[in-house]
Amino acid sequence: MSSLAVIGVGYWGPNLVRNFMSLGAFDEVVACDRDAARLASVCQRFPGLQDCTDPEELWNRADVEAVVIAVPVRFHYDLAKAALSAGKHVLIEKPMTQTAEQARELVDLAEAKNLTLMVDHTFIYTGAVEKIEQIVRRQDLGTFYYIDSVRVNLGLFQHDVNVIWDLAPHDLSIVNHILQRRPKVVRATGQSHTDKDLPDVAYVNIEYGDSICANFHVSWLAPTKIRRMVFSGSRRMIVWNDLEDAEKIRVYDRGIELTRISKEQEYELQVGYRTGDVWLPNVARTEALRKVAEHFVDCCRTGKTPLTSGRDGLDVVMTLEATEMSLANAGHPVAIDGDQMSLL
Repeated sequence: MSSLAVIGVGYWGPNLVRNFMSLGAFDEVVACDRDAARLASVCQRFPGLQDCTDPEELWNRADVEAVVIAVPVRFHYDLAKAALSAGKHVLIEKPMTQTAEQARELVDLAEAKNLTLMVDHTFIYTGAVEKIEQIVRRQDLGTFYYIDSVRVNLGLFQHDVNVIWDLAPHDLSIVNHILQRRPKVVRATGQSHTDKDLPDVAYVNIEYGDSICANFHVSWLAPTKIRRMVFSGSRRMIVWNDLEDAEKIRVYDRGIELTRISKEQEYELQVGYRTGDVWLPNVARTEALRKVAEHFVDCCRTGKTPLTSGRDGLDVVMTLEATEMSLANAGHPVAIDGDQMSLL
């Protein structure tokens, strides 16, 4: 008999329960939460779901093969470490941990015990990101120029993390995945407009090397909800609007053409503009979280490295820590070199 446990059934947990129960990959799915009323409500919604109020019970159960952690980030490290130490595979929500040191320790522990450690960067599994990745891998965009991301809305204000930690992990994970690169230099500015010293609006600029940069605008104080990313290349450009139902991705055959003209033994650079067609590629509509669940089970059973591994989660947490260092130093750039960060 094999079981999977979902720890935390508040906001995101029930979605995880639903998807893992529908897979039928485990004989039993267990929901674990210290809030008895919340636990009872979830069990009522999903007949056959088992319940548990203390995570400690899970570590000693030989049938529990894997654990999914869907609680606030301040609890991630302790629960993940306990689960891995007990020999359980772990799927953990974003951001992976509160510090890079914690994330690094979990990665090392999972590798030492030959266990799967996967981070639920859900957007990597969306049809939109899969399509963008296909276009980029075919080099349809040409030479990469930059990426621009806007993720803003009105609320929800968090009490333990700033807006960068809350919203930026989504787009950081997407950009790292699409570029297959790690950030090299990070700059961040932001402001808090409440009593808490937690920025609720922020701007992050990241250099990835080879003149590729990415800009991220995140906010809890925007009048409308915007979820948009622009991927710009020398041949084509992509605009992804995640709030669009039918036409999430548009590929523009637009850009610039550079010509060097000789003028009296010197060269003058002329910039021309190219305008072509707009392509609306078809995007798969399978629920991303179902793909996350399927992929996690596959990795647990086969030992393959997850698409969003613990090391990918560590890269995101390191970048988040670099934004904190930059914020604390008036937006000064912070270099990331391997496991080290330093002000430039």
